[in-house]
Amino acid sequence: MTIGTIKELGADGKTVLLRLDLNSPIDPASNLILDDKRFREHIPTIRALAGSRTVIVTHQSRPGKKDFTTLEAHAEKLEQLLGKPVTYVDSIFGHTAKDAVKSMKIGDVLMLENVRFNAEENLTLKPEEAKKTLLIKKLASMADVFVNDAFGTAHRSQPTVVGLPMAMRSAGGLLMEKEVFTLSKVFSGAPKPVCMVLGGTKVDDSIDVARNVLDKGIADSVIVIGVVANVFLIAAGYNIGKPSTQLIAQLKYQPEIEKAKEILAKYKDRVIMPQTVAVRENNHRKEYPITKIPDDCPVLDIGMDSIQDLVSVLKKSGTVVFNGPAGLFEESDFATGTYEMIKAASKVEFSVV
Repeated sequence: MTIGTIKELGADGKTVLLRLDLNSPIDPASNLILDDKRFREHIPTIRALAGSRTVIVTHQSRPGKKDFTTLEAHAEKLEQLLGKPVTYVDSIFGHTAKDAVKSMKIGDVLMLENVRFNAEENLTLKPEEAKKTLLIKKLASMADVFVNDAFGTAHRSQPTVVGLPMAMRSAGGLLMEKEVFTLSKVFSGAPKPVCMVLGGTKVDDSIDVARNVLDKGIADSVIVIGVVANVFLIAAGYNIGKPSTQLIAQLKYQPEIEKAKEILAKYKDRVIMPQTVAVRENNHRKEYPITKIPDDCPVLDIGMDSIQDLVSVLKKSGTVVFNGPAGLFEESDFATGTYEMIKAASKVEFSVV
């Protein structure tokens, strides 16, 4: 698996469209970004383009979600981490955006508005079709070359992911290079068995990944934790309580429940779900089997019995790819599952955490 590099692209002196994945958890009340991990991952690529005019194309959430918002706060956060000005424009390819790009100097960094505000970006298209969209024609006309560093969205057939490489000379960013190299080892020659751990709240992406790695035989097993596990538990017919069920409804993940049912119907023996969970009850951690989850308590971690069972699976694996926490790890009462599983994964012969 090979990918063109920034060095091969010769981006110095050029205007570069840089596709990033800055989609991050946001506090709905304050609109503050709660986790800057994705920002920090992209910093090396942005710095590698210091000899260019860097025009950032990225997104936050998707239409219909509570955290589907503008990118003004994202530009401020990136500026803080980068240590240099990042200009935000509330336009994707309108006159404001075009004028801002034209006025850029070498070394400048500019962030366009949330690209998913444009309806075409939310379509699933073949590369040839994506290239013909107005979005891609307009964006491609604003820059000289394209760099894709958005590994987290690389599996999506959306215009800025698959259309821009068809319309412009392109390369992968440093994060993309690193992740592609790492996954290449997983795809070919990685120690068996391969276990994929999918957790956190990005259920739609995790469902796509689970289906893909199981269909292609990349993973021998998939462990689901976090909100991803809650979706699979509902799909398997378990009652996970009103708070957790309502959260899934608020996040608009009902369609993912149906997809999880399809995956379980096909790969029931290869999808491993927690059998015990930890809930918040009277402001304390309390554990229950998945058959007896209280109706009024939120599920916030996996239970100790499940931690032991899942850690045992990881210890028997030759390769572990770990993506997303097991629960509300920001609170010490509900961090045990995440930390114990990461600790076990890091001791495996080959792991990506």
